[in-house]
Amino acid sequence: MKEKALIGSGIVAAIASSLCCIIPLLALIAGGTGVATNLSWLEPLRPFLIGFTIIVLGYAWYQKLKPQKDCCINQKTNFMETKSFLTIVTIFALGMLSFPSFSGNFYDNTSIEQSAITDSSKVVLNIEGMTCGGCESQINSVLNKTEGVISCNASYKDASVTIIYDKEVTDSEGLSKIISKKTRFKVTGIKDE
Repeated sequence: MKEKALIGSGIVAAIASSLCCIIPLLALIAGGTGVATNLSWLEPLRPFLIGFTIIVLGYAWYQKLKPQKDCCINQKTNFMETKSFLTIVTIFALGMLSFPSFSGNFYDNTSIEQSAITDSSKVVLNIEGMTCGGCESQINSVLNKTEGVISCNASYKDASVTIIYDKEVTDSEGLSKIISKKTRFKVTGIKDE
């Protein structure tokens, strides 16, 4: 029973450490966005959740691999108490822990076809809340589907997105509103270039 609790704790911590990237992706797949997907407050806790997951799974493996007493060797165990199940849980936990590094692969970042562009402009929007490449991909995906956007490049390291757009179709304020409305991120500044 103690081992099942350890495994469950490890799984919960692994999933919680990646919720800031998992929930927006699920919302995008389901067709929803907005405040309900804002779990970026978990990002500062990510190192602690990762550490907790590693400690719990390490202890579960220690318990499973340590020599057993003679009275317990021939006891029949169910699948949830086997090394195979612990291996599956460990692989799942590692996948969840590494999810932010590959979550960007799930977003469609192809831009829509634009008609003849007569007057383009460039804007840099400062974005609050981006923490990984998946966040960049989410913003790029939304902007690439926006009419008037010629190209965009989000950077979580710079906490910004650079957008080239058709001034006859949209403006920097409209782009800012789209990011705020369709993603979980907040635009904190606009710099027209």
